[in-house]
Amino acid sequence: MLVNTVINDRICYVEMQDAEHLNCLSEDMCNELIDALKYGYSNECVGIVIKAQTRRGVWSAGHDIHELPQDGRDPLSFYVPMEQLLRKIQDTPIPVIACVNGTVWGGACDLCLSCDMIVSSKNATFSITPAKIGIPYNASGILHFINQLGMNKAREMFFLGRPITADDALNVGLINHVAEEDYLDHMLEEHFLNPLRRNSILSISAIKRQFRILSRASTVISAENFERINAYRSRVFKSDDYKEGINSFLEKRQPQYKGKASDLD
Repeated sequence: MLVNTVINDRICYVEMQDAEHLNCLSEDMCNELIDALKYGYSNECVGIVIKAQTRRGVWSAGHDIHELPQDGRDPLSFYVPMEQLLRKIQDTPIPVIACVNGTVWGGACDLCLSCDMIVSSKNATFSITPAKIGIPYNASGILHFINQLGMNKAREMFFLGRPITADDALNVGLINHVAEEDYLDHMLEEHFLNPLRRNSILSISAIKRQFRILSRASTVISAENFERINAYRSRVFKSDDYKEGINSFLEKRQPQYKGKASDLD
Protein backbone atom coordinates (compact mmCIF):
# COMPACT_ATOMS: atom_id res chain seq x y z
CA MET A 1 0.00 0.00 0.00
CA LEU A 2 1.32 3.41 -1.00
CA VAL A 3 -1.34 5.36 0.90
CA ASN A 4 -2.57 5.00 4.47
CA THR A 5 -6.11 6.23 5.17
CA VAL A 6 -7.55 6.80 8.65
CA ILE A 7 -10.80 8.46 9.72
CA ASN A 8 -10.80 10.24 13.08
CA ASP A 9 -13.60 12.46 14.37
CA ARG A 10 -15.11 13.01 10.89
CA ILE A 11 -11.81 13.91 9.25
CA CYS A 12 -10.20 11.56 6.72
CA TYR A 13 -6.40 11.62 7.01
CA VAL A 14 -4.70 10.41 3.84
CA GLU A 15 -0.95 9.88 4.09
CA MET A 16 1.38 9.10 1.20
CA GLN A 17 3.85 6.55 2.55
CA ASP A 18 6.13 5.76 -0.37
CA ALA A 19 8.94 7.89 1.04
CA GLU A 20 11.54 5.54 -0.44
CA HIS A 21 10.47 6.76 -3.89
CA LEU A 22 9.88 10.33 -2.65
CA ASN A 23 6.11 9.86 -2.94
CA CYS A 24 6.25 10.19 -6.72
CA LEU A 25 2.81 10.47 -8.27
CA SER A 26 2.95 7.16 -10.09
CA GLU A 27 -0.13 5.56 -11.61
CA ASP A 28 -0.52 3.36 -8.53
CA MET A 29 -0.06 6.27 -6.12
CA CYS A 30 -2.61 8.40 -7.98
CA ASN A 31 -5.16 5.59 -8.08
CA GLU A 32 -4.77 4.92 -4.35
CA LEU A 33 -5.18 8.63 -3.60
CA ILE A 34 -8.35 8.73 -5.73
CA ASP A 35 -9.72 5.73 -3.81
CA ALA A 36 -8.88 7.45 -0.51
CA LEU A 37 -10.77 10.59 -1.54
CA LYS A 38 -13.80 8.49 -2.46
CA TYR A 39 -13.53 6.64 0.86
CA GLY A 40 -13.46 9.84 2.91
CA TYR A 41 -16.47 11.31 1.15
CA SER A 42 -18.51 8.08 1.20
CA ASN A 43 -17.97 7.81 4.97
CA GLU A 44 -19.51 11.26 5.50
CA CYS A 45 -16.34 13.01 6.61
CA VAL A 46 -16.39 16.81 6.76
CA GLY A 47 -12.85 17.18 5.44
CA ILE A 48 -9.90 15.30 3.95
CA VAL A 49 -6.24 15.97 4.80
CA ILE A 50 -3.45 14.86 2.45
CA LYS A 51 -0.13 14.36 4.25
CA ALA A 52 3.10 12.51 3.51
CA GLN A 53 5.88 10.58 5.13
CA THR A 54 9.07 12.33 4.05
CA ARG A 55 12.56 11.26 3.09
CA ARG A 56 15.42 13.71 2.50
CA GLY A 57 12.89 16.43 3.28
CA VAL A 58 10.75 15.67 0.20
CA TRP A 59 6.96 15.76 0.59
CA SER A 60 6.46 14.63 -3.02
CA ALA A 61 8.73 14.70 -6.06
CA GLY A 62 5.78 15.00 -8.43
CA HIS A 63 5.04 12.97 -11.55
CA ASP A 64 6.92 9.67 -11.77
CA ILE A 65 9.43 10.36 -14.56
CA HIS A 66 9.73 6.63 -15.29
CA GLU A 67 6.11 6.58 -16.46
CA LEU A 68 6.33 9.49 -18.92
CA PRO A 69 5.80 8.26 -22.51
CA GLN A 70 8.48 8.80 -25.16
CA ASP A 71 6.53 7.56 -28.16
CA GLY A 72 4.77 10.79 -29.12
CA ARG A 73 1.85 10.46 -26.73
CA ASP A 74 0.76 13.42 -24.61
CA PRO A 75 2.33 13.02 -21.13
CA LEU A 76 -0.45 15.11 -19.56
CA SER A 77 -3.50 14.01 -21.50
CA PHE A 78 -6.96 14.21 -19.98
CA TYR A 79 -7.05 10.58 -18.84
CA VAL A 80 -3.59 10.07 -17.33
CA PRO A 81 -3.90 9.12 -13.63
CA MET A 82 -2.31 12.32 -12.30
CA GLU A 83 -4.75 14.50 -14.23
CA GLN A 84 -7.63 12.35 -13.00
CA LEU A 85 -6.36 12.78 -9.43
CA LEU A 86 -6.21 16.58 -9.75
CA ARG A 87 -9.79 16.70 -11.03
CA LYS A 88 -10.95 14.33 -8.29
CA ILE A 89 -9.47 16.60 -5.60
CA GLN A 90 -11.17 19.63 -7.13
CA ASP A 91 -14.51 17.86 -7.58
CA THR A 92 -14.70 16.11 -4.19
CA PRO A 93 -17.66 17.89 -2.55
CA ILE A 94 -15.96 18.35 0.84
CA PRO A 95 -12.84 20.42 1.60
CA VAL A 96 -9.48 18.81 0.83
CA ILE A 97 -6.48 20.24 2.69
CA ALA A 98 -2.82 19.65 1.83
CA CYS A 99 -0.59 19.53 4.91
CA VAL A 100 2.99 19.99 3.71
CA ASN A 101 6.16 19.49 5.73
CA GLY A 102 8.84 19.32 3.05
CA THR A 103 9.71 20.17 -0.53
CA VAL A 104 7.06 19.92 -3.24
CA TRP A 105 8.06 19.40 -6.88
CA GLY A 106 6.37 19.47 -10.27
CA GLY A 107 2.97 17.79 -10.43
CA ALA A 108 2.83 17.63 -6.64
CA CYS A 109 2.74 21.42 -6.63
CA ASP A 110 -0.33 21.24 -8.89
CA LEU A 111 -1.78 18.63 -6.50
CA CYS A 112 -1.43 21.09 -3.62
CA LEU A 113 -3.01 23.91 -5.61
CA SER A 114 -5.89 21.59 -6.52
CA CYS A 115 -6.67 21.29 -2.81
CA ASP A 116 -9.04 23.79 -1.22
CA MET A 117 -6.48 24.91 1.35
CA ILE A 118 -2.78 24.40 1.99
CA VAL A 119 -0.96 24.57 5.31
CA SER A 120 2.77 24.08 5.53
CA SER A 121 5.77 24.12 7.78
CA LYS A 122 8.29 26.94 7.45
CA ASN A 123 10.82 24.60 5.83
CA ALA A 124 8.45 23.76 2.94
CA THR A 125 9.21 24.87 -0.61
CA PHE A 126 7.12 24.73 -3.77
CA SER A 127 8.29 24.46 -7.37
CA ILE A 128 6.71 23.66 -10.73
CA THR A 129 9.38 22.15 -12.97
CA PRO A 130 8.15 21.09 -16.46
CA ALA A 131 10.70 23.36 -18.17
CA LYS A 132 13.55 21.57 -16.40
CA ILE A 133 12.65 18.25 -18.02
CA GLY A 134 11.18 19.48 -21.28
CA ILE A 135 7.50 18.83 -20.59
CA PRO A 136 4.87 21.07 -22.23
CA TYR A 137 2.45 21.72 -19.39
CA ASN A 138 -1.24 21.58 -20.29
CA ALA A 139 -3.62 24.52 -20.55
CA SER A 140 -5.82 23.52 -17.61
CA GLY A 141 -2.79 23.32 -15.32
CA ILE A 142 -1.39 26.68 -16.41
CA LEU A 143 -4.78 28.35 -16.00
CA HIS A 144 -4.97 26.81 -12.54
CA PHE A 145 -1.71 28.51 -11.54
CA ILE A 146 -2.73 31.83 -13.12
CA ASN A 147 -6.02 31.82 -11.21
CA GLN A 148 -4.29 31.00 -7.93
CA LEU A 149 -1.16 33.15 -8.18
CA GLY A 150 -1.72 35.76 -10.84
CA MET A 151 0.02 35.97 -14.20
CA ASN A 152 3.42 37.28 -13.08
CA LYS A 153 4.09 34.80 -10.29
CA ALA A 154 2.82 31.92 -12.42
CA ARG A 155 5.27 32.93 -15.17
CA GLU A 156 8.12 33.12 -12.67
CA MET A 157 7.43 29.66 -11.30
CA PHE A 158 7.02 28.01 -14.73
CA PHE A 159 9.85 29.79 -16.54
CA LEU A 160 12.48 29.45 -13.80
CA GLY A 161 11.46 26.16 -12.17
CA ARG A 162 12.96 27.54 -8.98
CA PRO A 163 11.54 26.64 -5.56
CA ILE A 164 9.80 29.39 -3.63
CA THR A 165 9.83 29.40 0.17
CA ALA A 166 6.80 28.87 2.38
CA ASP A 167 6.86 32.56 3.36
CA ASP A 168 6.91 33.61 -0.31
CA ALA A 169 4.14 31.12 -1.09
CA LEU A 170 2.08 32.61 1.73
CA ASN A 171 2.65 36.16 0.47
CA VAL A 172 1.43 35.37 -3.06
CA GLY A 173 -1.58 33.39 -1.87
CA LEU A 174 -0.38 29.92 -2.85
CA ILE A 175 -0.84 28.64 0.70
CA ASN A 176 -3.11 29.57 3.59
CA HIS A 177 -0.95 29.29 6.68
CA VAL A 178 2.66 28.63 7.74
CA ALA A 179 3.75 27.17 11.07
CA GLU A 180 6.85 25.82 12.72
CA GLU A 181 7.20 22.13 11.92
CA ASP A 182 6.57 21.02 15.51
CA TYR A 183 3.41 23.14 15.62
CA LEU A 184 2.03 22.20 12.19
CA ASP A 185 -0.34 19.41 13.27
CA HIS A 186 -1.67 21.45 16.19
CA MET A 187 -2.28 24.46 13.97
CA LEU A 188 -4.04 22.28 11.40
CA GLU A 189 -6.38 20.84 14.02
CA GLU A 190 -7.15 24.05 15.91
CA HIS A 191 -7.40 26.55 13.06
CA PHE A 192 -8.76 24.42 10.20
CA LEU A 193 -10.23 21.06 11.18
CA ASN A 194 -12.09 22.02 14.35
CA PRO A 195 -13.99 24.83 12.56
CA LEU A 196 -14.89 22.37 9.80
CA ARG A 197 -16.31 20.02 12.41
CA ARG A 198 -18.44 22.81 13.88
CA ASN A 199 -19.71 24.35 10.64
CA SER A 200 -22.44 23.12 8.31
CA ILE A 201 -20.94 20.64 5.86
CA LEU A 202 -24.06 21.01 3.71
CA SER A 203 -23.37 24.72 3.37
CA ILE A 204 -19.62 24.18 2.83
CA SER A 205 -20.26 21.56 0.15
CA ALA A 206 -22.65 23.86 -1.72
CA ILE A 207 -20.12 26.70 -1.52
CA LYS A 208 -17.27 24.50 -2.74
CA ARG A 209 -19.33 23.42 -5.75
CA GLN A 210 -20.01 27.08 -6.54
CA PHE A 211 -16.31 27.94 -6.30
CA ARG A 212 -15.60 25.16 -8.79
CA ILE A 213 -18.26 26.28 -11.27
CA LEU A 214 -17.27 29.95 -11.03
CA SER A 215 -13.57 29.22 -11.44
CA ARG A 216 -14.29 27.21 -14.57
CA ALA A 217 -16.51 29.96 -15.97
CA SER A 218 -13.62 32.44 -15.85
CA THR A 219 -11.25 30.17 -17.81
CA VAL A 220 -13.23 29.38 -20.96
CA ILE A 221 -11.11 29.42 -24.13
CA SER A 222 -12.25 29.28 -27.74
CA ALA A 223 -12.08 26.09 -29.77
CA GLU A 224 -9.49 27.72 -32.04
CA ASN A 225 -7.21 28.62 -29.13
CA PHE A 226 -7.65 25.17 -27.61
CA GLU A 227 -6.48 23.57 -30.87
CA ARG A 228 -3.57 26.02 -31.09
CA ILE A 229 -2.45 25.16 -27.55
CA ASN A 230 -2.58 21.43 -28.27
CA ALA A 231 -0.57 21.95 -31.46
CA TYR A 232 2.17 23.77 -29.51
CA ARG A 233 2.25 21.07 -26.84
CA SER A 234 2.28 18.23 -29.37
CA ARG A 235 5.42 19.61 -31.03
CA VAL A 236 7.15 19.56 -27.65
CA PHE A 237 6.25 16.07 -26.42
CA LYS A 238 7.11 14.61 -29.85
CA SER A 239 10.49 16.36 -29.91
CA ASP A 240 14.02 15.20 -29.12
CA ASP A 241 14.17 17.78 -26.30
CA TYR A 242 11.31 16.04 -24.51
CA LYS A 243 13.16 12.69 -24.64
CA GLU A 244 16.40 14.40 -23.61
CA GLY A 245 14.72 15.92 -20.56
CA ILE A 246 13.46 12.56 -19.35
CA ASN A 247 16.66 10.65 -20.12
CA SER A 248 18.93 13.26 -18.52
CA PHE A 249 16.85 13.14 -15.36
CA LEU A 250 17.01 9.35 -15.21
CA GLU A 251 20.74 9.41 -15.95
CA LYS A 252 21.32 12.12 -13.33
CA ARG A 253 23.02 14.59 -15.67
CA GLN A 254 22.37 18.08 -16.98
CA PRO A 255 20.12 18.09 -20.06
CA GLN A 256 21.49 19.26 -23.41
CA TYR A 257 18.52 20.87 -25.13
CA LYS A 258 18.80 21.77 -28.83
CA GLY A 259 15.29 22.94 -29.67
CA LYS A 260 14.54 26.55 -30.62
CA ALA A 261 11.53 28.70 -29.87
CA SER A 262 11.03 29.09 -33.65
CA ASP A 263 10.38 25.35 -33.87
CA LEU A 264 6.84 26.12 -32.67
CA ASP A 265 6.15 28.57 -35.54
